[in-house]
Amino acid sequence: MALPLLPGVSRDPNMGKEKFHKSQHWGFCNNVAMLVAEDKPGIGGEPLPGQKLKPEYSVFPKGMGSDAPAWIAFDKQVLSFDAYFEEEVPDKNQELYRIRHCKIYFYLEDDTIQVIEPQVKNSGITQGTIVRRHRIPLPPPHEDQFYTIDHFNINIEVILYARRYKIIDCDQFTKNFLRKMGVRLNPPADRPDDPYTKKRQKILESMKPLRPYERIDTLKQFLEHDGQVLRFFCVWDDPESMFHDPRELVLHYYLSDDTIDIKEIIPVNSGRDAVPLFLRREKLPKYAPTGLYQPGTITSRTVLNVFGKLVGNRGRYILDNRKTGAVHQEFYRDSDLKIGAVINVWGRKIILCDCDEFTKEYYRTKYGIEDFTPVAYKAPPPPKPEKTFPPYTGFGSEEDSLCSCMSLLLKPPQKDFKKFMEKDRNGMESNILRFLAKLVTDSPIDKDRKFIISYFLSDDTISIFEQVQQNTGILGGKFLERGRIKKPGQELFKSEPSKYFKAQDLFVGARVCFHGHNFLLVDADEYTFNYMEKHANEFSMADIGIILKKLKDTAEPRSREIRQVFAAADPERSKVIEYEPFRNLIASITDGAFSEHEIITLGRYYSVREEYEMDLHFLLAVAQEQLKKNSFENFEQLSAVFLYNDHEKCGALPHEMCRTICKSFKLPLADDDLQALLTMFGDDHKQVEYKKFVDGLNWRENQIPAFQTIKSEDDLSGQPPSLPVKGIKYLPLLDDLFGKEE
Repeated sequence: MALPLLPGVSRDPNMGKEKFHKSQHWGFCNNVAMLVAEDKPGIGGEPLPGQKLKPEYSVFPKGMGSDAPAWIAFDKQVLSFDAYFEEEVPDKNQELYRIRHCKIYFYLEDDTIQVIEPQVKNSGITQGTIVRRHRIPLPPPHEDQFYTIDHFNINIEVILYARRYKIIDCDQFTKNFLRKMGVRLNPPADRPDDPYTKKRQKILESMKPLRPYERIDTLKQFLEHDGQVLRFFCVWDDPESMFHDPRELVLHYYLSDDTIDIKEIIPVNSGRDAVPLFLRREKLPKYAPTGLYQPGTITSRTVLNVFGKLVGNRGRYILDNRKTGAVHQEFYRDSDLKIGAVINVWGRKIILCDCDEFTKEYYRTKYGIEDFTPVAYKAPPPPKPEKTFPPYTGFGSEEDSLCSCMSLLLKPPQKDFKKFMEKDRNGMESNILRFLAKLVTDSPIDKDRKFIISYFLSDDTISIFEQVQQNTGILGGKFLERGRIKKPGQELFKSEPSKYFKAQDLFVGARVCFHGHNFLLVDADEYTFNYMEKHANEFSMADIGIILKKLKDTAEPRSREIRQVFAAADPERSKVIEYEPFRNLIASITDGAFSEHEIITLGRYYSVREEYEMDLHFLLAVAQEQLKKNSFENFEQLSAVFLYNDHEKCGALPHEMCRTICKSFKLPLADDDLQALLTMFGDDHKQVEYKKFVDGLNWRENQIPAFQTIKSEDDLSGQPPSLPVKGIKYLPLLDDLFGKEE
């Protein structure tokens, strides 16, 4: 049967004990049970007359700082106090108590307290956090209250869970904070020493007798030269070896601590065992005149016998700080190492023959040495015999036959894959040089035949097509299969590889012989001219700098005459002449020393070029090919975004807005091509008709055959297109050759 609880008593369900709540009591007033206590407020929460309420948290003075709550205003602000406590040691005779120093941290944000004892080396005591961070109640009889900031000061004692802590000092932040709170700080107390620790310290000091201390500071040298190593290539002529062959060594001198190690370079199939090091890393001593020192000769300190055997056969020894009679051993330093020097490595004479670049720079900077001529210690290796190959047999290609001589396992000849990837067709870059050619022959039938010679830069192959001409009786089409062509005049069965036609051998005006057919290259297409001029370092015939230099060397003595000739060719004083008179003048000035390609390059450089309007059809074909290669198909989303931004629903948007939308979709088009397309679909007010623009790019529904404007190899109805040079500005040419006329 459960008994009823008395008023003011509650049962603890965990402990099974009853406890009284001291914060509140039940009583009777006029025979009515009601809550009565010391801290019971009056009507409206106001304190009763003479009543003092106990604050649960620290109370800070008003009018200072911000009005924010304490957990915001004092976030990450901690008061730090230095304290100690005494701990009894009943189980040891050497000490009766211990003085343990600690830190008391008071967190202002929530009045929590933490006690930490710093770690002391070899103390044998578990140190660290003594009291974890939380709110600590006051000692009895006020255990219903907690420690606040008002309970802390210097030179006072606080009791935390029955352990008495003596606060001796605090940091500067804590002092300033307490002063602002109106707390009058006590003077700091002395920090007592632990008697047992002090005793142990005296014992340890007595075990270390006082000696003359000579400080040798090597830290600076280590910090300045750590990781810096001098390397010398050495040789040791071992006299005891059977064949007296020199032993090649590598010496490393470590600048951080002046130590040396030596490693031997063991040749292949030498018969010697491979050891890690010839000399392990250590300071290498120099030899004394009498040989090695006996053990005990070299010591770090010198001991003097003061009284000898005068007092009861007992000597009195003291340390000699002047080191009278001490033997100082010398070690090899960096100043002793140089090319040509001979060092003694424990009885072995080693010659320093050469060093690396870092070592040379080090000696050049520190010692001013400039002569680093290596010492020749062995005969130069004999030249490798030139590898000769048998002559070509005529079966297969020369490269294929050569591979059968390179290894036992037959492998196909390797192709230049890197060149193929760089020079293969990519978009508008065909990397094919096309020339118009005709046969060099006396036959009236073959004189008028026209051929297109295509040179493929990706693999240096050549193909020839003949143009179809009506009523000639000659079938046009493929004249020569694509392949590499050997230069004429070479022996067929030889050991050396044959020479083939390169791109530099083909230019306008060149005469080439392909399998017994002599061709004269008379023209080239626009791509060929542009490619050769862009890569002028590979094609000297298209290098305007070289051409002007040659022309200047030839025509400079006749500068006045040449100016008059050009002026006579321009009777209208228009400063422009036609290409044919210009060509004839250059040919007469150079006496035929210039090729036709050089004259064309010169004319193209100083020509009057017209502004050609870009073909919209061609641009759309190029754009569709780029979109198709990158698998771009978001045309519906692109149209929807254009329509969304068209608030007036007029079907046109500003040029810059269209460009921004295209960039947001990451259209795989060059910026110049995109600008040109938007310009062509725009009007005079820079408004772009976006519907036509998207329909033109849509390669799924409105596909345009790519490169319709470029003649393919199968289209042989006419010669390759060439940009006409209608007029040439000769005055800039004359100024570049002879300078401006006064």
